[in-house]
Amino acid sequence: MSGLETFLDDGPGETWGVVCQGDEPRQIFHAREGDAEANRLGAESVGRVTALLPGGGGAFVDLGAGEPLGFLNKGTLTVGQSVRVTVSAEPRGGKGPALTLAGAGEGTPRLLNPGPTVAEWLARAAPGVEPETGVMAIEAVREAREAALASTVMAGGLNVAVERTRALVAVDLDFAGVPGRDGGKAREAANRLGLGLAARRIALKRWAGLVVIDLIGTTQPPEPVMKAAKDAFGDTGVTFGPLSRFGLLQLSLPWRQTPIEEALFGVKDEHARRTRQIDAVRDLRHALATNRSVPWISLIVPDVEAGEMAGLVAGLGPRARLVGEGSMPTGAYEIREG
Repeated sequence: MSGLETFLDDGPGETWGVVCQGDEPRQIFHAREGDAEANRLGAESVGRVTALLPGGGGAFVDLGAGEPLGFLNKGTLTVGQSVRVTVSAEPRGGKGPALTLAGAGEGTPRLLNPGPTVAEWLARAAPGVEPETGVMAIEAVREAREAALASTVMAGGLNVAVERTRALVAVDLDFAGVPGRDGGKAREAANRLGLGLAARRIALKRWAGLVVIDLIGTTQPPEPVMKAAKDAFGDTGVTFGPLSRFGLLQLSLPWRQTPIEEALFGVKDEHARRTRQIDAVRDLRHALATNRSVPWISLIVPDVEAGEMAGLVAGLGPRARLVGEGSMPTGAYEIREG
């Protein structure tokens, strides 16, 4: 890709990296303090095989990071064997990371190399591009996060809905049509635009697996559809299935990163409270950076959360204040100047 911009926001509690092209976020990288480094993409560890699936269907591997265990889907292994492994796909849906066997291990389960940092992922995605930091990065993260969590995207009279179920990612393209324009050509152009929008939104959400796309129109020549799909998904490891007579296109994408909603909120919203707290501190950081005319800026939080958030605010400097109020409901936060 050309014309890339990158943004790096290394703040209290978590680090974000965003890659944009044409002012549109295209990729998100995210790491939160407290997450197991052994589970991150590219991390190398020594693990111990704890259980085997019947018929050589794979093995569960203890990486020393607790549950859920990693999974190796190939190799002749024995229970108790020490192996050296690399994370090829991060945890998702309550499942542990997918692993690639790198060789024989030695000793107890432990992390050897933590894998690339967010800054290093940005450098790989956009070689030679110096990332923006500070206020611009905070604002870019806000926009990218909002886009990644949205279920629809609209452009050029087209509405694209992207939703994830336990089995697959479903994409629906809805187009009202253009009066006075040839219907077949309009549908072809709309499908081409919709496939591009869908591919970019799926990448931003960090989703993969089976994808089913409900195209506009049920009867259409497969050649232009498949060309548009290949252009849209590019070199992502995608495998295409046939175009059905019902106007459905199936494809498969390899999993690599934890879906962004799970990285933020957890599989069962177990991280939602911490995410709200970090978001509030990000708002405080933005206020401190954009309003330097006041002596201090306070983040008002519920009394019961003040202790949990103290560490997030401690390093922001003397102008940042954290104030607990008993009347503030849990999960509510307020920025006050002075």
